[in-house]
Amino acid sequence: MMNTAPTEVTRNARPFLHGPEAAAINDALQAGQYGHSSRVEEFEHAVADYLGVPDMVAVASGTAALQLALLAAGTGPGDEVIVPSQTFCASVHAILATGARPRFIEINPHTLCIEEDQVRAAITPATRAILPVLYGGRAVDLSALHDTLESQGISVVQDAAHAFGSRSGTTLVGAQPGLLTCFSFGPIKNLTCGQGGGIIPRNAAEADALRGLRSLGITQSQQERAATTTYSVDGFGLRATMSDLNAAVGLVQLQHFATVAAKRKALWTSYATRLKPLTGVALVDVDIEHTVPFNCVVHVPDRDRVFKELRSRGIGAGVHYPPNHTQPAFQTWHRPLPVTEESGRHLMSLPFHPAMSDDDVRYVISVLEHALPQEDACGES
Repeated sequence: MMNTAPTEVTRNARPFLHGPEAAAINDALQAGQYGHSSRVEEFEHAVADYLGVPDMVAVASGTAALQLALLAAGTGPGDEVIVPSQTFCASVHAILATGARPRFIEINPHTLCIEEDQVRAAITPATRAILPVLYGGRAVDLSALHDTLESQGISVVQDAAHAFGSRSGTTLVGAQPGLLTCFSFGPIKNLTCGQGGGIIPRNAAEADALRGLRSLGITQSQQERAATTTYSVDGFGLRATMSDLNAAVGLVQLQHFATVAAKRKALWTSYATRLKPLTGVALVDVDIEHTVPFNCVVHVPDRDRVFKELRSRGIGAGVHYPPNHTQPAFQTWHRPLPVTEESGRHLMSLPFHPAMSDDDVRYVISVLEHALPQEDACGES
C-alpha cells in the first residue's frame, strides 16, 4: 500500500529560503540600492572568503558567467570549446555567444561527467578551452592534463553551476589553482541569489578584465564614476552585473549554507538507500563524500512510460538533460556520441529539494516501484 502523497513532493525542485531573505531585500530597497552597489561587493568578498580564494566576480546569471569567463580566456571566432553534450543548453549557448563552436564529447554513464581520455582525444589545433560540467555537483579531475593544456594555451573553464560547496579531494570547487570556475546562483541552485552567477578568476588581472566585461567595458566602479564627470570604456563588454537585491539574498543564503549542504547530502543518501532494492534502477554516482548534490538522477528502463506514470501520480519527475548534439539548434556540430545517446534515453531526475523529508523520499520510491516494468521492480515478474 502506497502512502498518501506528502506536500511539496510534486515539484522536481524548488527554492529553499531560510526566512531572513525577505528582510534583507527590504533593507536593500529601503537603502535605495536596487542595482549594482555595495551589497554586491560584500557578497563577492563573502563568497571569496568561504572558498578561500582572493576574489569572486558576481554577474547576472550562471550563463553570463560562462560567456564572460570564456571571453576572458580569449575564446572567439574560429575557436573550439570541448564540452559534454550531456548538459543544460546554457553551456552551449555561452560558447556560441563568444563566436566559438562547441566540440561535443562523451560522458561516463555512471557519473554523467567527462573524463581525461575523452578530453585528450578531442583536442585539436582549434581548441581554446575545455568546459567540464560538474554534473550533479561532482567535481571533474583534469589535473593530469594540466601541463598539456597549459603548453597549448588551452584554458579550463569549469561549469560548476551544480557544484557550489562541493570538493575536489580536500579542495573546494572554485579554489583549485589554474581553473576559471563559474557558479550559478539561480532559483534552485545549492546557493541561490534568486538569480545570479559568479566567476572565480585565476589572477588579479583576469578579475579586472571580468569586471570590465560585465559592465559594458567600463573599468571604473560605481563609486569612482559618481565622483567624476566622465568614465572610460576600455573594451568590449556586456550588461551583466548582479543587483544588490540578488546579493542581499545571497548573503543570507551563504550564512546558512551549512544547513542546506547537510540537508542535500542527507536527502541524496536517503534516496541511495531506498533505491538499492530496485534492481532495474541505477543511481548516478555523485561521490557523496565530496559533493553537495544538486539533484538525484537515475537510469530507468522504459523511461518515457515511467516518467509519464510518475507525473500522472503527482511526482515531479524531470529529464536533465536531453543531449545537446541532438538538438535542432546545434545540428551543425552533431557527431555520433553513442554512450550519451544511450544514457539520454534512460535518464530521469527524481524530486530533490531541501524541504523534502525522509517520508517524502519513501513516497517517491513507492510510486517509482509501482511504475517500473514488473520484471524490473525488485526482481519480480
